[in-house]
Amino acid sequence: MSLETPVSLSSDAVAFLALHQPGTPGVFPTVWDPWSAQLAVDSGFVALTVGSHPVATALGRADNEGMTLEEMLEQVDLITAAVDVPVSADLESGYGASADRIIDRLVAAGAVGLNIEDTVHSEGGRLRSTTEHAELIGRLRKAADRHDVHVVINARTDILLKGVGDPAGRVDAAIEKLRAAADAGADVLYPVGVHDEETHRRLTSELPLPVNAIARPGIDDLTHLAGLGVARISFGPHWQKAVGAAAAELLAPWKTA
Repeated sequence: MSLETPVSLSSDAVAFLALHQPGTPGVFPTVWDPWSAQLAVDSGFVALTVGSHPVATALGRADNEGMTLEEMLEQVDLITAAVDVPVSADLESGYGASADRIIDRLVAAGAVGLNIEDTVHSEGGRLRSTTEHAELIGRLRKAADRHDVHVVINARTDILLKGVGDPAGRVDAAIEKLRAAADAGADVLYPVGVHDEETHRRLTSELPLPVNAIARPGIDDLTHLAGLGVARISFGPHWQKAVGAAAAELLAPWKTA
């Protein structure tokens, strides 16, 4: 069954996926509300990501699914209403919702992509197995196929971020899990973490789909990351933290007590 979807959303999804180019990566600032989204668009960025961590911070909630799917997507509703660029949303491990519910609500919010990670926060932070994570991505792809929009699925693993398993085999394990995600219907692969050059080069050369890298504004370098073959750059919570630090510096001289 196909669900009616605005033509503009379908074209946004196609345009968003086309921005994922190894060596000339799409940079999609990670925003948390309409103000930050408008700031990024006014600065010239042509697509955005909505981060669960910065949204949780903005709402006074804890990261790692300290809010519900609906609360997260209510923020996405506000952001897509404020800017006219493709938007992708970080939906953590899915907030315990079904694949159909996730996709239907995401598309209704006007977003064209999502991150889905393998850490199950509601179950003590365990990592889904390779098969389990791939099966979830397959269900999300099947649910997305019911809409007239190609939802861009960014499959994330936390193996490297959390240092899971034998250090000598971590990159191999991350590659294995993300290859399975690609086979299940992912469009982009996200081995989240700050990596050394050798690790980045292995990931971008051995994975079969565009690779998402996290960057820290003011610390990392776009040209350097591009040279490592990444195809997508987002900021996680780092831009919001930098904005907060700058605001604290501005406010410091005005304290009276």
